[in-house]
Amino acid sequence: MGNILSEKRILLGVCGSIACYKAADLASKLTQQGAIVSTVLTAAAQQFITPLTFQSVSGQRAFTDQDLWGSEGHIQHVGLGHQTDLIVIAPASANTIAKLAHGICDNLLTLACLAATCPILIAPAMDSGMYTHPATQANVESLRQRGVYVAGPAIGRMASGLSGLGRMLEPSEILGHIRLLLGRQEGKLRGRRLVVTAGGTWEPIDAVRAITNRSSGKQGFAIAQAAIDQGAEVTLIAAPTNLSTPVGAKRIDIHTAQEMLGAVLASVQEADALIMAAAVADYRPESPVKEKLSKDQGIPQIQLTLTPDILSAVAQLRTHSGFPRVVIGFAAESSDLIEHARQKLTRKKLDLIVANDITATDAGFGTDTNRVTLLDAMGNVQSYPLMSKDEVADLILQKLVVLLEAMA
Repeated sequence: MGNILSEKRILLGVCGSIACYKAADLASKLTQQGAIVSTVLTAAAQQFITPLTFQSVSGQRAFTDQDLWGSEGHIQHVGLGHQTDLIVIAPASANTIAKLAHGICDNLLTLACLAATCPILIAPAMDSGMYTHPATQANVESLRQRGVYVAGPAIGRMASGLSGLGRMLEPSEILGHIRLLLGRQEGKLRGRRLVVTAGGTWEPIDAVRAITNRSSGKQGFAIAQAAIDQGAEVTLIAAPTNLSTPVGAKRIDIHTAQEMLGAVLASVQEADALIMAAAVADYRPESPVKEKLSKDQGIPQIQLTLTPDILSAVAQLRTHSGFPRVVIGFAAESSDLIEHARQKLTRKKLDLIVANDITATDAGFGTDTNRVTLLDAMGNVQSYPLMSKDEVADLILQKLVVLLEAMA
């Protein structure tokens, strides 16, 4: 499946706003993700930023209204509208939004949009009073009704010094919306419901201390993002982490294994798949203390007890309801990797298990890379070289697509 943005032809429209500097960053981020980014700047945008800036970060041509009247002028707007996979207007000014809503095409950008056969995404940027004005709200709603995707705006400080709703989303957020939109258009998991768990659970000892592990949650979040890229409806059940929620995911924050069990069982009803990437604690303190323990009280004696077995509970649920249709687990081991993973695969009645060696310094917990071995219920075992966690996520989803297709 690969990166959803790879080789995608994106036309970036830039309108007059101080947020133009963010548009250059967005063009750079899209290019780094493998997209082919051409730019159209309105006359007002050129008062804030130059075409050369976009050509420099994208390596592609940046168009202005002068190109409309050049030797290719009679077909330029049609070519731009037809030879692209997605039009993104960021920042989208109140003026351009009004023109698009009413079919006014008096510049190259609005002409290209009117001629376009691809999806359009706009990221509004303007003063709060302008955005909340009934005229702008009517125009935005009109565009939504026609299928234009509206990303944002956010609440924040404006160039005027005032604060309110109207600030353009940050480039990383817009990138997430672009991935969500493209996934809905062509992803192999469109219409599928996925539940993904991520991170290491925290089992409280007292009011401030807990038993946990070194899981960063990066692999689970990468899987959630890859699933969104493929058009899936994703519920992300996350243990404590500072990672940003992928745009489009429904996030449920939990702390303990018991809380994760409840969230998983409530979320997998009629789900197509559960991908259990979280590192769930096996043990918890039997009697956590509500107050902070003091050293003056001496060394505490902590009696441990087992946490609930989430995958076993899911296996029982599947027996009665048939959902989730596919369950993928993880095995983080320090010895006898394959044997332990095979035993877990059978014991938990999994369709696929992802095994990784936690003693490796360049893979697993806390890193951006992973080295995994996949084992399936048919007895197949396949080991893979060191990959980024994004690549591992894509690999897992490729296997998921095959499993779901086999059940069709």
